[in-house]
Amino acid sequence: MPSTVVTTTTIGVELLATPRNNTASRHVTLKSTPKKIADPTDDHFFWSYTEEPHRTRRQAIIKAHPEVTKLCGPEPLTKYVVVAVVTLQIACAYLLKDTAIISWPFLLTAYIIGATANQNLFLAIHEISHNLAFKSPTANRLIAVFANLPIGIPYSAAFRPYHLTHHKSLGVDGLDTDLPTSLEALFLDSVLGKAFFCTFQILFYAIRPMLIYKLPITRIHLFNMAAQLAFDYLLIYYVGGRALAYLILSSFLAGSLHPCAGHFIAEHYVFDKQSLPFRTEDKDSPALAAPVPETFSYYGPLNLLTYNVGLHNEHHDFPAIPWTRLPALHEIAKEFYQDLPHHKSWVWVIWQFVWDKEVGLWCRVKRKEGGRKVGFGEGWREEELGANEREGAKIPGVK
Repeated sequence: MPSTVVTTTTIGVELLATPRNNTASRHVTLKSTPKKIADPTDDHFFWSYTEEPHRTRRQAIIKAHPEVTKLCGPEPLTKYVVVAVVTLQIACAYLLKDTAIISWPFLLTAYIIGATANQNLFLAIHEISHNLAFKSPTANRLIAVFANLPIGIPYSAAFRPYHLTHHKSLGVDGLDTDLPTSLEALFLDSVLGKAFFCTFQILFYAIRPMLIYKLPITRIHLFNMAAQLAFDYLLIYYVGGRALAYLILSSFLAGSLHPCAGHFIAEHYVFDKQSLPFRTEDKDSPALAAPVPETFSYYGPLNLLTYNVGLHNEHHDFPAIPWTRLPALHEIAKEFYQDLPHHKSWVWVIWQFVWDKEVGLWCRVKRKEGGRKVGFGEGWREEELGANEREGAKIPGVK
């Protein structure tokens, strides 16, 4: 089977990729003196032998703009947005308690309001996983469980260590559970397969992490499950089963063929026409100081509904900066971001992912080494991946 190899050179990367039709080779050179090329892996993933790019860029940005560290820390507005969206979803569930599930009012409300609201709550939990709602770690854990309630299925406690490991081990095979497995990429390598993946991607993201490695069960996991089961029971008892059906359908649609769900694919999948080759006419551009991009931002209007998750390069560079201050980071360090490839539409991302034969689940950068699991007692420091966990701890990236 043809393979893809990414190898380091003096200031960038050289990417060799054999297209699936095997009739020609794509050869993108960003450096002129490549190091020794490692043995190709037996798949189509883009295998990298450099470290992930965000640490390098974070250090460069702090050196050029030390004031960005003042942007780190919790955002008080987050808790109010969470309460408002949770209230909205419970109100919608109540109002639909006597509406048939298979009816236009029910389905349209679930898609337009419910899926958008629950996607917002998914990303609230994402934001809170970095300790960005409160200064207190316990308060962050509790509001994440609260934000989880309209989603219908307990997941906030498990999401946090998996997600922080994704940050600490970006692209590392066997650690970063955001990466598709070879089995997924192989069996879904077609238009129908990719359409299936986009339709049911919320299930892939829910099940895949548990198949890659299992988390130890902690008290917050048990509390998350107990709180969710109690909420679901009370909702059914006092309002009815259709109310819970509305919430769960909203969660499914939020991670299906929904405009806001485009961020799942846009964030780290490599779209050939957009990011390979990565070129800039400015030879002095700070963007060239980092390896080939494997994270992609989106600067469109849907960020207003999704905690600015589209500013994904900015988020990975500084996980301790909350959603309201990511645009400020972008403006302060604009020279580091303006030349990076980015998306203009999440809807187009889904469309291109499904129909473009050169884009698919194989289009992810992977690496064999680096990173570590978060939350396994291996000496990691929680403050490295979110707002300071301990009073007096240093801001991430500041030595």
